[in-house]
Amino acid sequence: MYKEYQKEAQKIISKMTLKEKIGQLNQITITPYMNDIKNLHSMIRNGEVGSIILASSATAGNDPQGHVNVDLYNELQKIAVEESRMGIPMIYGRDVIHGHRTVYPLPLASASAFNDSLIEKCYRNIAEEATADGIRWTFSPMLDICHDPRWGRIVEGPGEDPYVGAQMAKACVKGFQGDDLTDKTSLVACAKHYLGYGFSEGGKDYFRTEISDATLQNYVLPAFRAAVDCGVGTVMSSFNDINGIPVSGSKKYLNDILRGQLGFEGFVVSDWGAVEQQEAMGFAEDRKDCAKNSIKAGLDLDMCDKCYIENLEALVNEGQVSEETINLAVERMLCVKLAMGLFQRPYGEKHDYDKEMHLADARELAAESMVLLKNDGVLPLKKDANIALFGPFVSERRSLLGTWSLDGSEKDTPTICEAMSAAKSGGKLIVHNTNGLFDNSEYLSTDADVIVLALGESHWTTGEHHSVSDISLYASQIDLINRMRSTGKKVVGVFFCGRPMALEGVVENLDAVLYAWHSGSETANAACDILFGDVVPSGKTPVTFPRKATHIPLYYNITASSHPVNGYYGDHPQDNYTDSIATPLYPFGFGLSYTKFEYSNLVVDKQEITLEDLKQGAKFDVSISVTNIGDYDGKETVQLYIRDKVASLMRPMRELKGYKKELIKQNQTTNVNFQLSYNDLGFYNENGEYLVEKGEFEIYVGENCLTENKLSIKVV
Repeated sequence: MYKEYQKEAQKIISKMTLKEKIGQLNQITITPYMNDIKNLHSMIRNGEVGSIILASSATAGNDPQGHVNVDLYNELQKIAVEESRMGIPMIYGRDVIHGHRTVYPLPLASASAFNDSLIEKCYRNIAEEATADGIRWTFSPMLDICHDPRWGRIVEGPGEDPYVGAQMAKACVKGFQGDDLTDKTSLVACAKHYLGYGFSEGGKDYFRTEISDATLQNYVLPAFRAAVDCGVGTVMSSFNDINGIPVSGSKKYLNDILRGQLGFEGFVVSDWGAVEQQEAMGFAEDRKDCAKNSIKAGLDLDMCDKCYIENLEALVNEGQVSEETINLAVERMLCVKLAMGLFQRPYGEKHDYDKEMHLADARELAAESMVLLKNDGVLPLKKDANIALFGPFVSERRSLLGTWSLDGSEKDTPTICEAMSAAKSGGKLIVHNTNGLFDNSEYLSTDADVIVLALGESHWTTGEHHSVSDISLYASQIDLINRMRSTGKKVVGVFFCGRPMALEGVVENLDAVLYAWHSGSETANAACDILFGDVVPSGKTPVTFPRKATHIPLYYNITASSHPVNGYYGDHPQDNYTDSIATPLYPFGFGLSYTKFEYSNLVVDKQEITLEDLKQGAKFDVSISVTNIGDYDGKETVQLYIRDKVASLMRPMRELKGYKKELIKQNQTTNVNFQLSYNDLGFYNENGEYLVEKGEFEIYVGENCLTENKLSIKVV
């Protein structure tokens, strides 16, 4: 869709000087120039700026940021359009990650909803709000698959599963970009971080990665492939190296795979300073060498480190970089700007949007994202019950928004105390914020029918440059749980977290556990909707919850072992470690409801299909009956997994290939149908070639990845 603008872009390029071309490849941040505004005006007037990032720091997710100012942006844009020689508009980008004015659940939390259409709707809302503030480009979605929850940025991605990652990619890109990029409410998306950033060793941010080509093709790339297929306009190259080669200087990853294999047509922007960081990584001699590596590798826009603007002209004059290489990068930049209609509509346009509807959608997505991990009959609560609400998150606002919430309002975010007070219809609400001493908590709970503990982790422990070595719950919170348990009353734990926590030894002392995540502006209201039964919980875990932090990495789509030590699936888990049982505390796809679902009658329409017929479009039709045998109407996410039993490349013991979220009323049976096609039964080899091989496949359909509902099919 972007290549259709090539001729128009080339016509513009033919009139540009080399300096003006290089200027299009230079992205700056405004902040250093606010005390030297005349210099900024001069740079723009001279065609030295192709893009401006609306952030004051590389770690904007947890750093205070300035407010957006559409009037200032339009003032600068007017200089580019009306006073520069070529009149090429700049593109403004901001980290609109999981919300703008209205904040939605963190991406990892949103993945728990398993509701693609609702996610797409919410990201369309985000685009409406951001474009009303003059922002036309966002550095989202983040599509990094991750197996290590110690990594702070796991909260920004889709979790551990490539299929979920691909579905999230589609929903977010479609939501951001809409049906027409020229629409004033469309926000150009950026698939990041390309590539393998989520595999940083030890969960340490910015660290090295070792990724085999097979893992790269089948775990890391699928989400990016899906984003490209949806027409994503931009891709961001990551900080990390893969097997000793920095991605931001790799022709293999940026050109051969991204553009060649995946067919990407937009432009590639570096992450903040990723070009110059090749020097520190020992891959480049100096900044000039960094610029040469990246431009020749296919990286188009240099974010904030000025390596391109300071060195590319000399590199061309010295013959180290061809002007054709520069032209190609500029062409890709201009094609996206043309596709956006930026030449016809360069200025930010303030427009109205329905904030109340956006908040309602945020509340719905937050509720669908929350996962009920345990319930021994204590939930839902009665609204007229006497409730003791204790814990460090009783009055917390900011952390409920999560990391990377640049423009959400902390003061407008309800606390769990406020939300619970509004939801109750009688009875006492006994509140005690236990950030400090809580030695009187037992006494205060005397009149309570049930104790609700607001627990979790701060947003400061998640996000960029905020990894942790231990994902266990804080000792003070464990102490509080044990104290409340000693009262003999029912105790409910509500966990406001960004990542999965290691909760062995914790959940045993709670009668119910609601994992509420950092779910945005409506976190507290959505949690109370579930606690009081106005909403029946339906979230499912998009990532494995380990028993202990020492069991990392632990993920469901593992390959088989040569010995019976596949502990995830109960195969001698004591042989994984001699001092602990290494099964998951909560497996991938797990989540309880207030009602109960019964699975039966798993069938397939045919036992085998020839490989040739599969290639021609034949499919296996798989169906299962799901009956609501409980006391509430509820939503259930029905999940389908496959296992290719014998293949030329070891395949996962189970891998998700489909899910459907169905509302099933009490005493109702729903038949849920799936189709398995050629595109579902194969894998990519090390060279990126897609293969479906003859043989037997096991099909699992059920409530999570450990379901026992199984049948077999064959490709002959």
